[in-house]
Amino acid sequence: MNILVTGGASGLGAAIVCKLADNEKNTIYFTYNKSFTKAEEITLKHGNTRSLKCDFGNKEEIQRLIHEINQIDLDILINNAYAGSFIKTYFHKIPLNDFSAEFMENIIPTIEITQACIPVFRKKKYGKIITVLTAATSAPPLGSSIYVANKAYLGELTKVWASENAKYNISSNSVSPTFMQTALTSSIDERIVEQMKNEHPLKQLLTVEEVAETIHFLTEASLHLNGIDIAMNAAMNLK
Repeated sequence: MNILVTGGASGLGAAIVCKLADNEKNTIYFTYNKSFTKAEEITLKHGNTRSLKCDFGNKEEIQRLIHEINQIDLDILINNAYAGSFIKTYFHKIPLNDFSAEFMENIIPTIEITQACIPVFRKKKYGKIITVLTAATSAPPLGSSIYVANKAYLGELTKVWASENAKYNISSNSVSPTFMQTALTSSIDERIVEQMKNEHPLKQLLTVEEVAETIHFLTEASLHLNGIDIAMNAAMNLK
């Protein structure tokens, strides 16, 4: 299968790419922005991976990626990339421009890329869209309003993609991980992280490898599995 992973050079994205690349029948395309060295390490380690430079804040690079999508006969899109910070400050203290800037940098490019993939999938009458959301929408941490709002917006779109495209053998599912230690969450105080571990039912935090395993499952799942969100939160904050 030909699979595109956005934001695939580090953190969860890198774990997804490496997991999917274990199957030599897959060709994994992944985007990166600043992580050139990490992207190069992945392509050297896995011969069936291809890195694509794409800054979500650069319209020309987005258009170049869309052109690439039309050339590689894509089977699966994994929307993983997210730029910005998980925690900022209280909602009422965040400048309005921060909301619009992160929406334009994260959500609009994801929409554009997904719009480019759906006609490819419809033409071949097969495709899967897998989107990384967050379990934090159930009980948003203080200061996470922009990140949580953006993920919630994407969450509703995943349902639209499922309902509009099911008859074309296209599925749209999502995974909502709870807190993981990645670059996105690196600014959170170590004492808070330790407290989260102590209060966790399993006494350990979710790892990127565990989430990558779940995404791998969705890449191989039946098309009857469509329009669902898999919450990875150890039964905390059940909806």
